[in-house]
Amino acid sequence: MPLDRSRPLWEMWFLPGLADNRVAMFMKVHHTIADGAAGVALLGTFLDPSADAPTMPARPWTPAPEPSSRDLFEDNLRRRVQAAEHTLSKLRRPATTLYQAQERWPEVREGFIKERAPRTSFNIPIGRHRRMAVIHGSLDVTKQIAHNHNAKLNDVLMSAVAGGLRELLRGREERIEDLVLRAFVPVSLHQEKPGQAHGNQDGMMFVPLPIGEPDPVRRLQLIAAASAERKKYVVRPPEGLVARNRVLQRAMVRRFAHQRWANVYIANIPGPPIPLYLGGAQLLEVFPLVPISANITLGIAALSYAGQLNITVVADANALPDIEVFAEGVRNSLQALRSFRARTDAR
Repeated sequence: MPLDRSRPLWEMWFLPGLADNRVAMFMKVHHTIADGAAGVALLGTFLDPSADAPTMPARPWTPAPEPSSRDLFEDNLRRRVQAAEHTLSKLRRPATTLYQAQERWPEVREGFIKERAPRTSFNIPIGRHRRMAVIHGSLDVTKQIAHNHNAKLNDVLMSAVAGGLRELLRGREERIEDLVLRAFVPVSLHQEKPGQAHGNQDGMMFVPLPIGEPDPVRRLQLIAAASAERKKYVVRPPEGLVARNRVLQRAMVRRFAHQRWANVYIANIPGPPIPLYLGGAQLLEVFPLVPISANITLGIAALSYAGQLNITVVADANALPDIEVFAEGVRNSLQALRSFRARTDAR
């Protein structure tokens, strides 16, 4: 359900009645407030590093008065004037502006112009209903896989997703020979220490996924090489009037429903390395949920926590009724990469 725009753009729910007297905590945050790293930091403010952390007395709090319509209008006007002044200042320095545009042109070309995402059966305009799958994993095992193949943890995640997509499309009897899909991968631009990130500071890069490659090891090698290259072309978020212009925003939203920049969304979010507690009760597992939009009907997010690396798959129910086929393909790909190391050690 959409967040209530008349209230702060985040909410938290506690869901009791689970097996073994467990209680689930569901936290929902609008993307304008926090990206993945900032969302983890925000969650951490509600938790303690130990079960016996001292209870601090609540500070007296008086809510600020609700802003009037005039206050909101003036604040909005002030922000738009600042954005316009920022844009005009660039126009007054054409040489500098041209140099900056030339610097960013390779990012735009590589991300949006040079290549197009192939058409697939699951890249359709999304509906209102979702399906979800969860994949439990070990952070140490995944790191070991990455180390064994001179890759990054994020490369292992993308390779496993590529394996899942391969199984999904094979199950639909679609052609996968020489097929290369494109992944939309957020890149954190935060400079703060872990746990102190705030706001939304994500860039993005587009990584090719060689679905047609049947060998999981070779697939990982190809993705690791491509990912290292694409990190040179991280697209930064727009600034100034471009970021605040509603006409441009609406035009982009309409365009997104038929975009050909990416087929799938993949995020890897570093989480707390130690167990955390709420009211003395240990937080056992954490699962990230990412939104899907436009015609990118499949979103995958991995989040590390206290030695775990759990992956959550969110999909449009109409586009991916066979989501478990994809999830099982991801599991099989991770197991294949792990087994390869085991076979190598046995020799």
